[in-house]
Amino acid sequence: MANKGQLRQKKIPMRQCLGCSEHKPKLELLRVVLSPDGEISLDFTGKKSGRGAYICRSAKCFEKAKKSRRLERNLDREIPEEVYAKLARELEDQDK
Repeated sequence: MANKGQLRQKKIPMRQCLGCSEHKPKLELLRVVLSPDGEISLDFTGKKSGRGAYICRSAKCFEKAKKSRRLERNLDREIPEEVYAKLARELEDQDK
């Protein structure tokens, strides 16, 4: 009852980057989504439905995750090279 007049501090959800393996606040990371119909895309809002994997908003972490195949293992799906190219373009466009 001693905390009755105090505000509760909101819990910040943390996620692990698949590139650098650092834990960061969810809102700082970029979500890669496997939608229910099998399409893989980047989710800049964090609200798309489907299985998500998180990476930092940097090309360096994206390349690390691609090279180590962590995205494929996390999404339990083989990712074609064309999809990786599309994701890289989307990431570049977001940086501009």
